[in-house]
Amino acid sequence: MSKKIGALAGAALAIVLPHVLFASEDSPPASGGSASSAPSWADLLSAWGISVNGYIAASYYDSNGYPSNIHQFDVQHETFQLDQAGFSVAYQPKQGFGALVDLIAGEDARILHTAEDGHDNTFDVRQAFVQYATGPLTVIAGKFVTLAGAEVINPTQNANFSRSLLFTESEPLDHTGVRATVALTDTLNLIAGINNGWNVTSTSYGSKTGEAGLAWTPNKAFSLSTSAYFGKTKYLPGTTVLVDADRTLVDLVATYNATSALTFSVNVDWDKQDQAFGAGSANAKWYGAAAYVNYAFNDRWRVSLRGEYLDDLQGFLTSTPDGQHLWEGTVTVGYAPTRHFQLRLEGRYDASQRNFFSRTNPNSAAATQPVLADSLSEFALQGIFKF
Repeated sequence: MSKKIGALAGAALAIVLPHVLFASEDSPPASGGSASSAPSWADLLSAWGISVNGYIAASYYDSNGYPSNIHQFDVQHETFQLDQAGFSVAYQPKQGFGALVDLIAGEDARILHTAEDGHDNTFDVRQAFVQYATGPLTVIAGKFVTLAGAEVINPTQNANFSRSLLFTESEPLDHTGVRATVALTDTLNLIAGINNGWNVTSTSYGSKTGEAGLAWTPNKAFSLSTSAYFGKTKYLPGTTVLVDADRTLVDLVATYNATSALTFSVNVDWDKQDQAFGAGSANAKWYGAAAYVNYAFNDRWRVSLRGEYLDDLQGFLTSTPDGQHLWEGTVTVGYAPTRHFQLRLEGRYDASQRNFFSRTNPNSAAATQPVLADSLSEFALQGIFKF
């Protein structure tokens, strides 16, 4: 039976591929047939319940200093960059088994991969999981993106080029484990799971992290989601400091669509790291909030504003003994001449309570005695093509 199915699939591809590769949407129908006589590749995938999509995001950005560790992906200086090339394939039926594979390559993948296992690699499997759905319950197992935050790794799903302070300092990127989602009502979902930790693909120790979340969408105008992560981490994030201590995050995201063109969002985080400065040391806490306003002038032009505050109470995030406050403001103008392409022009200003931002290249000999400042300005231009 499987051989027959394979033969049929091969025959279908043999018929369809020439039309896909060599015919345009404006091409006239072949003699003796109509334009709809042969199904397109997209039609076949849709009929099989398979979705395929991808994108390419590239940018140029410059700043008057170096952002240390408080920017996630825009960490270089005066550079052209392939941010991400992403490609995903998914088969996710409402009942039964399915799967998703989501791959990225580029400089953002390098940073993501480093956060996961400390290895420098410009390719990363952002998500890969199997899925089982039955009635109101959906379970996924494998690697998947986090529940927390208003922003995501995929740039096509964000309004701004740069990521927020909360995205970088307060929230995980991805998890490897098991997650279950139950639709309690048409508007309320309950989510629970267990995983290896923040950005951890595999472990050789027993400590695990729990996740819990609620997502409420009472109508098209308003949505509210909250999530929490709690569990032991073996090493302090981004270091080899062994602590085997608890790490906790409580995250809240609210979105209000005032009109079809105007949207407001708020993201609030509270974090705690036990033994934050090494085994047996004191705990550290920090909290922050980001506010977003997005306005679409028409189908082509839009503007997105983001304002943000982060309080590093004990100086755990910024390595300042007495702690400090950070602020950030971002303006992004988007232009989309077609539904497949968007151009983004962004200006960003970061400020700190102390002289925290380096004016000196961290890779230069002068980095041993850097010149520090209490602000950072950044300019960026990004192009995104979706297919």
